[in-house]
Amino acid sequence: MGKRLRYTIPNSFTAASLLIGTGSIVSGQLGNLELAGWMIVWCGLLDVMDGLAARLLKATSDFGAEFDSMADLVAFGVAPGMLVIQIGLESEGIPLFAPAFWVLLASVGLFILCGAMRLARFNLHTDDLPAGWFSGIPIPGAGAGLVATACILLVRYPDIAESVQLYAYLPVMMLFLALGMISSIRFPKTKIRENKFINGFQAVNVIAAYYCGITRSFPEYLFFMGLFLLVAGIIAGRISRHD
Repeated sequence: MGKRLRYTIPNSFTAASLLIGTGSIVSGQLGNLELAGWMIVWCGLLDVMDGLAARLLKATSDFGAEFDSMADLVAFGVAPGMLVIQIGLESEGIPLFAPAFWVLLASVGLFILCGAMRLARFNLHTDDLPAGWFSGIPIPGAGAGLVATACILLVRYPDIAESVQLYAYLPVMMLFLALGMISSIRFPKTKIRENKFINGFQAVNVIAAYYCGITRSFPEYLFFMGLFLLVAGIIAGRISRHD
């Protein structure tokens, strides 16, 4: 396989993620909030393919790393942030320019800012981290695994959306994830490990995620699995040694 083609394949996944992330913003502005959420999930699936293709083809590069970060900021930072604002305005009926709106807007702005900082820090210090670990919550997990799937559920279950105070809980979620992304919490990467149970669990979870994303079904599974992985990852980072 030619060198140019080798590098083009993973970069094509990155380009697709960037474009679909932009499409999610447009879809949300047009009022199709559930589709906007699923498009962010698709970006997450493409992000996995991007990294896998780069490793298998030995096509990692400085350009690819920077391009991937720019795509991730749009797909998992800006797009989820815009979707949260739309959810707050349309599902909860938060009045435009009311105090609750400014609180929500500030939390979204902080989420995007912290996402950008996390991506910049990752590119600068990726070689300083212990093998198999991230520093801070990965932005794809925050934006696609939790924010996007939470928004899909709120659209699918409007009765729940009406019964909870979104103006209070949405900013809290965005603030928690924002601080988690720039924290020094050790978070495990998805990779082949010595424990066969963990490897099997990872494989099943990845297959299930692709099925749910492609068929646009079972967002409940995606959200609660994302929540479980978040909690389990934080616990693992606290109790594991990284020497």
